[in-house]
Amino acid sequence: MKTIKYNNKTIKLPFADADYSEEPLTMETVSNPFSGESIAMPRFAVAVYDIIMGSQQIASNYDQVHGDGASPMWNDVRRGLDWFRQYFAKEYYVLLD
Repeated sequence: MKTIKYNNKTIKLPFADADYSEEPLTMETVSNPFSGESIAMPRFAVAVYDIIMGSQQIASNYDQVHGDGASPMWNDVRRGLDWFRQYFAKEYYVLLD
């Protein structure tokens, strides 16, 4: 796995094939689609958030045909959520909780 240095910490990035941006430390504001609450975080974290949200949508669509929990994409959702709880807890509670 790739790592990134952020706030004097080395952070393991959870998805090898994510687009973490050429400027991964640039801050970006993201809004929770349900509550409308917003929070700023670095682009590399936004990339993880995007994978979580996309994987959740794909998994939900798959499960509608094959049954709840059948999609292998739930593994990516869980991995991303665990990563957010570990490295970006405040952002997790705003965007994903």
